[in-house]
Amino acid sequence: MRFSSENKDFFVLILQMIPPVNSLVKYDNPILVASTKGKKAADPKAAAPKVPPAATQTEDILNSILPPREWTEDGQLWVQYVSSTPATRLDVINLQEELDRKLQQRQARETGICPVREELYSQTFDELIRQVTINCAERGLLLLRVRDEIRMTMAAYQTLYESSVAFGMRKALQSEQGKADMEARIVQLEADKKEQDRVIQDYKAKCEAIEKREGERRQLDEKKHAEEVQFLKRTNAQLKQQLESVLAPAAPAPAKK
Repeated sequence: MRFSSENKDFFVLILQMIPPVNSLVKYDNPILVASTKGKKAADPKAAAPKVPPAATQTEDILNSILPPREWTEDGQLWVQYVSSTPATRLDVINLQEELDRKLQQRQARETGICPVREELYSQTFDELIRQVTINCAERGLLLLRVRDEIRMTMAAYQTLYESSVAFGMRKALQSEQGKADMEARIVQLEADKKEQDRVIQDYKAKCEAIEKREGERRQLDEKKHAEEVQFLKRTNAQLKQQLESVLAPAAPAPAKK
């Protein structure tokens, strides 16, 4: 399903109007930025007491790692920054328990590909990066590089998986189309084979009829030839006998007393 640029802007506006869901990343209380009439609300950070430059630098790093969340509710623009409060051992234990509770509550799969489990563990990793960054900014930035590398690797694997699935689907469609063509070709060849078998049977029948007819004619010719030979032999014997009777000398007559 494709969306136009106007539809995309509309969906982005809708998403900005929806309050953010509860996340495992710890945030400060929401801050009102602008009211319904467009007047900007007072910035609580401006009225807050000055903080050391190191804390401000840590907050800037945190905001660059985990950008603030913004949404619109009842015509008012709210913003929520990530918390810069250091985490204690109890916070880590609570984070683990909250992770287990959400995994069970949202029925995340324990094995295989599961978007819910991936989202919750990603939020947990972001919260750990937040906790580490507050104590050591350099360590937090290094963890940020690790997180981005993991996400980039996962995105590459996902792209590879999608391309392999698309390739498999194309090959499956081609094989199905080729299968249909081959089946039609097989049917055509079988029909041609049957036709050729019929022609062969016709030629065999004709050959058998010709052989039978020629055999009968040959027998008649042999019989006729044998009769002619016997006739000629009898004629020859008669002629020979006549010839011998003609050529034989006549016997002398008996003497008279």
